[in-house]
Amino acid sequence: MNISVVGIGYVGLVTASCLAEAGNRIICVDNNSDKIEQLKNGRIPIYEPGLMEMVQHNEKAKRLHFTTELKEAVEESLLIYLAVGTPSAPDGSADISAVLSVSQGIAELMTDYRIIITKSTVPVGTYKKATELIKSKTNVPFDYVSNPEFLKEGAAVEDFLRPDRIIIGCDSPQVREIMKQICNPFMRKGNRIIFMDPASAEMTKYAANTMLATRISFMNELSALCEKVGADIEMVRQGIGSDGRIGRSFLFAGVGYGGSCFPKDVRALIHTGKENGLQMQIAAASQQANAEQQARFAEKVLKYFAGNEKQTTLGVWGLAFKAKTDDIRESPAIYCVERFVKAGIKVRAYDPEAATAARQAPAGAIETFDNGYDALDGADALVILTDWQEFRNPDFEAIKARLKKPVIFDGRNLYEPEYVSRAGFTYHCVGRKTVSPG
Repeated sequence: MNISVVGIGYVGLVTASCLAEAGNRIICVDNNSDKIEQLKNGRIPIYEPGLMEMVQHNEKAKRLHFTTELKEAVEESLLIYLAVGTPSAPDGSADISAVLSVSQGIAELMTDYRIIITKSTVPVGTYKKATELIKSKTNVPFDYVSNPEFLKEGAAVEDFLRPDRIIIGCDSPQVREIMKQICNPFMRKGNRIIFMDPASAEMTKYAANTMLATRISFMNELSALCEKVGADIEMVRQGIGSDGRIGRSFLFAGVGYGGSCFPKDVRALIHTGKENGLQMQIAAASQQANAEQQARFAEKVLKYFAGNEKQTTLGVWGLAFKAKTDDIRESPAIYCVERFVKAGIKVRAYDPEAATAARQAPAGAIETFDNGYDALDGADALVILTDWQEFRNPDFEAIKARLKKPVIFDGRNLYEPEYVSRAGFTYHCVGRKTVSPG
């Protein structure tokens, strides 16, 4: 089937590549000509495991075509996916101007029936605005579908190919059958397609992300209490995670959540509530708890070096908001690094994928390295801010040899405190007792 995807960012490129992998011919449209040229030359603008190989394979098979021309996509495709950005506006709402702009462009170019599918995360009611806008610009028949994405950065290809569920919001029985046909290649182990109305589909996306953000925030808030009362957040996590009603996912305490989805979507849900005369108190508390957790961890480090900031150098491992991505958007690691730099501390940092992006961030005064151990030379402590796999079983003797002092601040609870203590370190983590060499 001929399908177009408009907006070749993180969601759009994964969507296009995975649909092409299922045998469809995909036209990828983006108004960024530099990005399109990169993709035509086999280079992708983001890091995501498995994505580059999939793009190159399907482009070679002529199932992926890259262009800046929306007209070409509208003329040649029955289905047009919208995957453009919906960033936070200053008031916390989701900026859907790109969605509406592309919808209008499609309307003005349509000469025959089309199905317009929104992958972008959009607030409830966007389907009405987009539908009304398209109707105001054309008499050509069309259908609108809300099909929100549920892709975890670092596992997006796997999530698309083997999804937990696919949410499809539409009113037409005929369109439901077409969408089912598109999704069937990803349903080999059982049907996990959930059909609903567009408003419910839009709400489901925000509800899911805010629920997950709330779990993280609650665990982080508990971790602060554990430190006060002498409990161990890791033991608490195991205890509550074994309850089948709760489960084990998203219960890890750390330095806070970040990225392109959770912070933005929590803000947008709070704003939607305000627009409708409701205070989204749990969502707002989650947002506040996350901000406090990031500040709390940064303060823990700053307090340790108080009075000696300008004589202090920190070796930092991790700049991305999570492992397996180069995404630093609203990264807790970047927040902490900026706090350190602002206090006068010198930062030597390493991240397997996000170093280039970090150099362009406000914290760009940091020095970055291609090797994690090199970043530790002459540093007064190691600070771990992202849970990359390669950080989980390091050479502690090499770490100790590089550092001025054997001190580790672990914002991801990667190690067992007793083991690190026996290795000769003072070990500060999250929601657990600080241990000294012994």
